[in-house]
Amino acid sequence: MERGAGDRTGSALFAGFRALGLFSTDIPHVVRFSALKRRFYVTTCVGKSFHTYDVQKLSLVAVSNSLPQDICCMAADGRLVFAAYGNVFSAFARNKEVVHTFKGHKAEIHLLQPFGDHIISVDTDSILIIWHIYLEEEYLQLTFDKSVFKISAILHPSTYLNKILLGSEQGSLQLWNVKSNKLLYTFQGWKMGVTALQQAPAVDVVAVGLMSGQVIIHNIKFDETLMKFHQDWGPITSISFRTDGHPIMAAGSPCGHIGLWDLEDKKLINQMRNAHSTAIAGLTFLHREPLLVTNGADNALRIWIFDGPTGEGRLLRFRMGHSAPLTKIRYYGQNGQQIISASQDGTLQSFSTIHEKFNKSLGHGLINKKRVKRKGLQNAMSVRLPPITKFAAEEARESDWDSIIACHQGKLSCSTWNYQRSTIGSYFLKPKELKKDDITATAVDITSCGNFAVIGLSSGTVDVYNMQSGIHRGSFGEDQAHKGSVRGVAVDGLNQLTITTGSEGLLKFWNFKNKILIHSMSLDSPPNMMLLHRDSGILGLALDDFTISVLDIETRKIVREFSGHQGQINDLAFSPDGRWLITASMDCSVRTWDLPSGWSNISLYSVVSLRPLPTDYIPSVVMLPGTCQTQDVELSEETIEPSDEMIEYDSPEQLNEQLVTLSLLPESRWKNLLNLDVIKKKNKPKEPPKVPKSAPFFIPTVPGLVPRYAAPEQNNDPHQSKVVNLGILAQKSDFCLKLEEGLVNNKYEAALNLLKELGPSGIETELQSLSPDCGGSVEVMQSFLKMIEMMLDRKRDFELAQAYLALFLKLHLKMLPSEPVLLEEMTKLSSQVEENWIHLQSLFNQSICILNYIKSALL
Repeated sequence: MERGAGDRTGSALFAGFRALGLFSTDIPHVVRFSALKRRFYVTTCVGKSFHTYDVQKLSLVAVSNSLPQDICCMAADGRLVFAAYGNVFSAFARNKEVVHTFKGHKAEIHLLQPFGDHIISVDTDSILIIWHIYLEEEYLQLTFDKSVFKISAILHPSTYLNKILLGSEQGSLQLWNVKSNKLLYTFQGWKMGVTALQQAPAVDVVAVGLMSGQVIIHNIKFDETLMKFHQDWGPITSISFRTDGHPIMAAGSPCGHIGLWDLEDKKLINQMRNAHSTAIAGLTFLHREPLLVTNGADNALRIWIFDGPTGEGRLLRFRMGHSAPLTKIRYYGQNGQQIISASQDGTLQSFSTIHEKFNKSLGHGLINKKRVKRKGLQNAMSVRLPPITKFAAEEARESDWDSIIACHQGKLSCSTWNYQRSTIGSYFLKPKELKKDDITATAVDITSCGNFAVIGLSSGTVDVYNMQSGIHRGSFGEDQAHKGSVRGVAVDGLNQLTITTGSEGLLKFWNFKNKILIHSMSLDSPPNMMLLHRDSGILGLALDDFTISVLDIETRKIVREFSGHQGQINDLAFSPDGRWLITASMDCSVRTWDLPSGWSNISLYSVVSLRPLPTDYIPSVVMLPGTCQTQDVELSEETIEPSDEMIEYDSPEQLNEQLVTLSLLPESRWKNLLNLDVIKKKNKPKEPPKVPKSAPFFIPTVPGLVPRYAAPEQNNDPHQSKVVNLGILAQKSDFCLKLEEGLVNNKYEAALNLLKELGPSGIETELQSLSPDCGGSVEVMQSFLKMIEMMLDRKRDFELAQAYLALFLKLHLKMLPSEPVLLEEMTKLSSQVEENWIHLQSLFNQSICILNYIKSALL
């Protein structure tokens, strides 16, 4: 379960990664030309940040840093992009970083106009401020009476030095000299509010868009109207002129249509109907190009090319997301790289989690594609299917036939879709004979093989269809599967079992092949939806009483029940391994349930301790992820709660006396003791070492794992005899002395610790010196065997005992039978080793048996 404001400022389990499918809002786009790269760029607002696209391929170039609030208007010059939020606006360099911030307005800013090294900003109180960009200082401030002249549009006329033209909601226009702070001229207007101002290709000529839908081509030098045009689609939202040799003007409307007017013939030459499904936010003809860039609040950015014989616009490139709330989202395939989403706008789209260039739209559902092709797109709106409410997809046979089945709002027939061709499919699946007319499809699923679709209806009928041919392949139950409306259908991974649930509160298990009912069970409350995790056979049920039940379809029993949501559960999702169930509810919370433990968990990528949250826990409000990383917010000491870190555990040297404990020594200390002769043979130098002519200064050390400085020589007599004293060679080592002490006090820890510090060669040397021939004795060898007995008896350092004993036997096996004392110790040790191994082997076999059962059995 997600934690909220009472515990953390955000989710401890999930973090926003990126937002998919955001391309445009109702803020007009900005087109810029880069003189350095010789190409156009278009910038669109996506909430608190903006995207910059290369017009040539419409590829995403940059995503700006996030602002504190949603952007309310934008503008740009050759170097900077300006974005206003609230009563503040900022300047961005390199399409990303804020380099200047301008504060001074008291009302929300709604107009920005770059003006050389200055920028003009206008707020909703009609206060106009001119700023020096690089000094971030006010140059001039003008205040207008909102009741007389409320500024609604602003324009810098071409070649008019230091002058700006202002349009008002009252209909009049004013021309100002901002350097001398003088009102030069007032245009009476046309008694209708000004909505848009645009410079025409001709000097002194300006296009004025009005609330009435009129476009006035006006000469501001002589205050003369050259021509008038009128659109019947409401106020003019934006205006643009072609500059590639064709005298064409485009005007946008609130209903998504674009009118194209010929300025020479003074007539309407074309209409681009439904260019956007919402109002045209902005439209711009690229300079000296037959290209028109448009964006709208329908979350779409489109580029149209005018290359037809009659001058109509043809869609060239676009970036489009959903323009209405989503109804269903699901991953397509097993790699997590594609997400299919259905929306109330009637479209089915695919978004890539890797890169936006892999996004694609499967389009609107059409009742009759042939009719649309025959009669054209003008009648496409009348034959569009209603929004998709539920769908199921399977990629197994996507290259052979349709791979998606979807049911529509208020429709009986379910449509098929082809993901590979990105279009609606070949069939509409529905029963041929029905007694009622108000029956609708309510639940769908597609088998893992991609061959069959299972459709549940509001009448309680559940039908099976073939995806390749669209043929009806039977129904579950004699007359109907459920008495109430079907709320969910699911097929297991092997096409052996079909699970259905209805509004009457029954859950039924059917044989998929012969359609026979296997088992039926009652639920505590009518189900709202159902989801099956095919790999684990776990079934999730969201009930109408806002609780969640989890069933095992093999045993057909409820294994988990969760409660805590305060509203209807809208969707369910399992993690790929089936250990988590994530639920989304109308109480504006997303909760994550841990199925193995039954707790609500907070662990994902790190080791954290788990503790359950109360059922009445209220999580905090978390914002949707943006397209860029938000800035880190420093928390005050009062708001920081102690984190649920794992409690540190100090492991004892031995957990239990009955358990076998291994040492903490590396394998290099004991694993190759039996193969030292082979290792030495391989490492033997090819030629003897050469003595350097002049050895450098160094401090002599004694060879070993722990370096120690050698003691200085006591006798420097050059005439000392070179005959070696055998008494020195026969001197006993510390290990031998400790073994001798062990025979007296029966304590061998000191001797074992000395052996642990030695390397493989040192261990072999010490064990070799235990024999009488090398300075040792039978008593010392007996003490060594007693030390091994002690290690096996205490069940500690188990692998060291086996390795030391193996090396001891390899070195002294010839002489051990000749000594009765050693033979007696060997007999005792042999039975002890065999007893320990039999015990260990039984534990190993038991553990392997349990693991195999857990892997194969369904619990």
